[in-house]
Amino acid sequence: MPSFSAANPRRSNSSLDTGAQPMHVYLLVKLLHIAAVIAFLGNIATGLFWHAHAARTRDPMLLGAILEGIIRSDRIFTVPGVIAIVATGIAAAILGNIPILRTGWMLLAIVLFSVSGLIFALRVAPLQRQLRAFANAAVQSGKFDYAGYHARAVRWELWGGVALLAPLGALVLMVLKPSL
Repeated sequence: MPSFSAANPRRSNSSLDTGAQPMHVYLLVKLLHIAAVIAFLGNIATGLFWHAHAARTRDPMLLGAILEGIIRSDRIFTVPGVIAIVATGIAAAILGNIPILRTGWMLLAIVLFSVSGLIFALRVAPLQRQLRAFANAAVQSGKFDYAGYHARAVRWELWGGVALLAPLGALVLMVLKPSL
């Protein structure tokens, strides 16, 4: 079965050195890792998209509902996606005998992924909750300060964009595996 090694990522006729583990276990873990990355990145991108779409209406009820959905989807897709990405990434590296911290592209990808997580925890999630509260308060009071909302939303979109670009950079590193 064709495979690759950490030293030579090109396919070869030799088998992947996975110790006692068969090649299909490694490939299954790799597939789960890629699926988790797709769900993770897709959820971030669609959250930014749906918020931008709703913001054009300037309707606080719609914005509150969208933000509630974004926060819920983070609990359902983003957080479990992070756990799955980390678990399957470590498992694939172990099964493939890839030294995680001595492989430059992998280490840099981990740093980018970690930066994304910190930005999400310290900036994106708090701003999401603020925006939801702001929109819900406007619905209750009947007065919507869209300029105040928009100022917060711009910061949320900026930090959300960075939180998306950092793991996209990690994805590029994982696919291209540059020598670093």
